[in-house]
Amino acid sequence: MDGTMTNSWTIEDSKKLYRIQDWGTPYFSINDKGNIVVFPQGDSQVSLDLFDLVKSLEKRNIKPPLIIRFPEILSDRINRLNKCFETAIKRYGYQGTYQGVYPIKCNPHRHLVENVVQFGQPYNFGLEVGSKPELMIALAVLDNPKTYQKEDSKPLLICNGYKDQEYIETALLAQCLGKQSVIVIEQLSELSLALEISKRLEIFPVLGIRAKLNTKGCGHWENSTGERAKFGLTIPQIMEAINLLKKENRLSCLQLLHFHIGSQISSITTIKDAIREATQIYIQLVKLGASMGYLDVGGGLGVDYDGSKTNSPASKNYNMQNYANDIVAEVKEVCEGENIAMPVLISESGRSIASHQSILIFDVLSTSNCATINLKSPCQDDQLIVHDIWEIYQSISIDNYQESYHDAIQFKEEAISLFNLGHLSLLERAKIENIYWACCSNILEIIQHQNEIPEDLEDLEKSLSSVYHINLSIFQSAPDTWAIKQLFPILPIHRLNEKPTKKAILADLTCDSDGKIDHFIDFRKVKNFLELHSLETNDPDSTFSNSHSLNSLAKLPKYYIGMFLVGAYQEVMGNLHNLFGDTNLVHIIMTSNSYHIEQFIKGDTMIEVLQSLDYNAHELLEQIRLCSEKALQDKKITFAQLQLLRQNYEQSLSGYTYHAVD
Repeated sequence: MDGTMTNSWTIEDSKKLYRIQDWGTPYFSINDKGNIVVFPQGDSQVSLDLFDLVKSLEKRNIKPPLIIRFPEILSDRINRLNKCFETAIKRYGYQGTYQGVYPIKCNPHRHLVENVVQFGQPYNFGLEVGSKPELMIALAVLDNPKTYQKEDSKPLLICNGYKDQEYIETALLAQCLGKQSVIVIEQLSELSLALEISKRLEIFPVLGIRAKLNTKGCGHWENSTGERAKFGLTIPQIMEAINLLKKENRLSCLQLLHFHIGSQISSITTIKDAIREATQIYIQLVKLGASMGYLDVGGGLGVDYDGSKTNSPASKNYNMQNYANDIVAEVKEVCEGENIAMPVLISESGRSIASHQSILIFDVLSTSNCATINLKSPCQDDQLIVHDIWEIYQSISIDNYQESYHDAIQFKEEAISLFNLGHLSLLERAKIENIYWACCSNILEIIQHQNEIPEDLEDLEKSLSSVYHINLSIFQSAPDTWAIKQLFPILPIHRLNEKPTKKAILADLTCDSDGKIDHFIDFRKVKNFLELHSLETNDPDSTFSNSHSLNSLAKLPKYYIGMFLVGAYQEVMGNLHNLFGDTNLVHIIMTSNSYHIEQFIKGDTMIEVLQSLDYNAHELLEQIRLCSEKALQDKKITFAQLQLLRQNYEQSLSGYTYHAVD
């Protein structure tokens, strides 16, 4: 199954295998050394060898697992989005403007949000919040409007989510600070509360309404949209809101229509249908007397995780310019036909803005597989069943491989039954299972060269995949791979000028059977393994079989894997399963001839994780001291052992929650 490494393998083969040119352009590629190279400024030729960067960070004691952020990629994404809308507006003669906002929920980390505000200043790029904590962030981070280039407008602060009195009061009072806050009504009860508070504070509110469209999204979030969506008002409820605003003489407060048809919209047709429906609602609100001026198309601008450019859940069949063109063209056509002023267009494209700038880097700790170990022919004293399955192994050919497979399964199952009845020794069972897996390996080698694979052999390749144990918690750093089977590009960041000889799944550090990744991107489909390189070495002093221990791997060059496009949602949605905390994080900025580390945020220590769960480090240390002293008195532990225990305990508390194998 493993094959042999040949000199004919090139980096072009790796580009094709891992599809990096499809999902990675213009930010990621492979250089002549076989390492991933990053272009933080997009189309610029300024680049950085990712493997060299990781090794340099390790010398600074910044070890994997770690997240590497490139703020310049974030800047480029914001520039591209605004330029696409600018191009579309000019192309179609749209008599309005575009003002995007970044949804803080997508990735609320301080340095990232501050960068979004900084990079968005030339475009009056604002923020969207969906909770009171996010509102607190936005009020503090959004700069004074005087610093923005366009004097006739301010960055928007779109206030979504459930709202209580304190939320609405704060959002209204933000206007007194010069913020252009818009309170989007998600439920009818919020409208009554907002009107009551605005009267008491004597502040004229700028209100929006979130509409539940009939148009549904597609992909993972399809069921969160449509008439049964969690947020928003139905058409009858919108009419109730209009009547209440008229009654209170506050219809002029209604200035924005908002809708959201789900995250990661893979089909441009869905977007066009939603825009057309929403624009008709907008037109009707204008005709009813509302002082409309903004149309917020929500999120949904997808990321092409697998590079297939299709409407699969992990891709999208449009690009950013197509997205802007269709929104602008649809809104213009409807408004022009009704002789209605064209609104300011708003999008909340968090995923598309934040995904590309973060890379998750982790190392491999060990490998294991079920393939044969020290395969030997049967001894004369072995029972007949051992000889029978050995005969199957020796006779496998292209003419009988399917029959041989079923025979091998039968003998293996018989062996387990005999073992359970006490009629087969442990050594004999081990021999039979080794021979069984050798049969499977030979059969797999045959079917890989066939035009069609028999249905009963389709899962054989997955069964024979190696397991690469990685220094990572899936639940902390890539929760969507577990929760919704989200696909991310995953590949080695070096050795890409070598042929990968292993097919593997990735298993994390947690003692949870779900803590693994066994679904990877492929062209228009999902594959159940990832092609990786062998960790073995030609060092005659190192002995490796099919299972490598942590101690033996310390002799090997480290093997690094990167998970790309993880900047949206993953960092904030992670959890402390098995108490693995946040990873190390660095921000890298390019210089004229190299790079510098703009920010380093140290990953959680064990003390920090334990304290978050209400453990006290001093109390824990004291308990260990008392317990060890008693053990010393009872002569159950030596003084040297006691000292080592205390030293390890104290050092562990202040250490990284992940493995640190040098």
